Amino acid sequence: QVQLAESGGGLVQPGESLRLSCAASGIIFSIYAMRWYRQAPGKQRELVAVITSAGTTNYADSLKGRFTISRDNAKNTVYLQMNSLKPEDTAVYYCNAYLPITNSDSWGQGTQVTVSS
Repeated sequence: QVQLAESGGGLVQPGESLRLSCAASGIIFSIYAMRWYRQAPGKQRELVAVITSAGTTNYADSLKGRFTISRDNAKNTVYLQMNSLKPEDTAVYYCNAYLPITNSDSWGQGTQVTVSS
């Protein structure tokens, strides 16, 4: 059974940084594309960043340059480094594991990020 456990969220002030982690179990982590999504109150869930099994990354246009996704296959963990945080980054951040060959994906429970002064 796939399990994804996000951590690292919290309350920060504008301009500060956070690093989110997502630890995966129950899958062959290295073959999955890993994605971070976020959902702000009253808004639809949106894709933040993706890293493929080959390590190729892609980001939402509005977040390029501030957010960095990375993965450590030895630790079955994907990270999201978020810099220069803004109040509009406030959301629940979700980890997603996607396997293209089966078009299947799994979700974590999410971690709250709040950016406020």
